[in-house]
Amino acid sequence: MRNGIHIGRCEHCLAASILSFFILVAAAGIGQAQVIGEEAELDRLRAKAEDAMGNDDAEGAAMNMGRAALMAAQLGKRQTEPALRQVFKSTEHLYRSQEHGYRGLALFRRAGGELPASAGVCGSLQLAQLELQHAQETLASSETPDRPGAVSPKLPAIRQTADDWAIVLASMMGEFRCPN
Repeated sequence: MRNGIHIGRCEHCLAASILSFFILVAAAGIGQAQVIGEEAELDRLRAKAEDAMGNDDAEGAAMNMGRAALMAAQLGKRQTEPALRQVFKSTEHLYRSQEHGYRGLALFRRAGGELPASAGVCGSLQLAQLELQHAQETLASSETPDRPGAVSPKLPAIRQTADDWAIVLASMMGEFRCPN
């Protein structure tokens, strides 16, 4: 009898251990899926901002880029690897730059589009320029010269987006006659 109880307890221990293992694996999988889901949400917000700009909705684009920047900041804080943390930090700065640039465009349009642009518009564009500089500096420090895409496969795309945005931002500042 005592042996039967002991064996029964071992079976319960084994069943509990297996159940605990599956719960742990499921929880780890959910955590990984959540990170992947959050990266997908980051991409979705960026695409939504681009769509808004395509539809001449600078305010909507600014709002969505702000959300994307916030998501990039949250993802960066959760990274354990410093190189990936840098990638998300540069993404956050780039998206903040675009948010300020889109907000400046929205202000310009709301003010009637008169040149030269107001101090508020130029101030938004200067903030965009400052955030872009932070993004470029962070990108430069996160790249390795011998293997440019080794840190993250998204790094070349982020670099290209930053380079393209620098051209657009410089053009906006020139067209709006903002002081350098």
